[in-house]
Amino acid sequence: MIQHTTRSTEKSLGHWMRARLPYGLAEFVMFVLKQGWAALFGGLMLVGIMLTKAIWQPDWSVARYDALVIYAITLQAGFLYFKLESWAEARVILLFHISGTLMEIFKIHMGSWAYPEPGLLKIMGVPLFSGFMYASVGSFMARVVRIFDMRFTPFPPFWMHFALATAIYLNFFTHHWIWDFRWVLMALTVVLYWRVRIWFLIGKYYWMPLPMAAFFSSFFLWIAENVGTRSGTWVYAGAKSIDWASLTKMGSWYLLLYVSFATVTLVYQSILGGPAPKDSPARPEPTQPRQPVPKG
Repeated sequence: MIQHTTRSTEKSLGHWMRARLPYGLAEFVMFVLKQGWAALFGGLMLVGIMLTKAIWQPDWSVARYDALVIYAITLQAGFLYFKLESWAEARVILLFHISGTLMEIFKIHMGSWAYPEPGLLKIMGVPLFSGFMYASVGSFMARVVRIFDMRFTPFPPFWMHFALATAIYLNFFTHHWIWDFRWVLMALTVVLYWRVRIWFLIGKYYWMPLPMAAFFSSFFLWIAENVGTRSGTWVYAGAKSIDWASLTKMGSWYLLLYVSFATVTLVYQSILGGPAPKDSPARPEPTQPRQPVPKG
């Protein structure tokens, strides 16, 4: 019921925008709003990080990190209760949560970064809320696919898709002992996915090459990461909380997005491959343009 209401609200907002703005501007505004709606979980996590940093006192009975864990769990429960995520999506996001936490434990052990504040809800020095930061990326990808009615076509063989994601994930661990293959892996993402068009619906279907979308997404994730580092929530080795995260972290997010994407496709295999959407700009426009009804 609530999910139906939110979709109706999205459609009503789209109609309202198109009635008052030039079509191209209305499409851009709706694109930005839908992206923000898809990133709701991650945005609320950043709000929680910034707010607790501003108000938390060291002598309070609950540590800030522990409060963030409780906050993140409450958010996730709310998303499921209000049907902002399905249970199928939540299960896949949980996998990304687990894989992210394992990476955090390893990186903390290797001294790549640290969480300087105290807390009870930690595993081997990693506060449990950190896994929700990874899960927020999975949440965004699952929601953005549904909100924009995305299609990915033409798509490479599924085994290649997962083999590359596995190699990327393993490289985050193995580069501490052997040569770092990240530049090779980045090149492989372009080779494997450059022909893949992401078709997404606003008022009509548009498309963008998948690696280009991953690049833009990694930039905004890098910005979000700097919110965490500059708030002192986590600190990179050899850096101060006032330092910006290096641009190499943007490359890490670029690669990690493919791991997240591979995980999300476990739920959304039907969106991979197949013909371009019927309302795509590749089809001739009718003499009298119809007014498309947004699907959300």
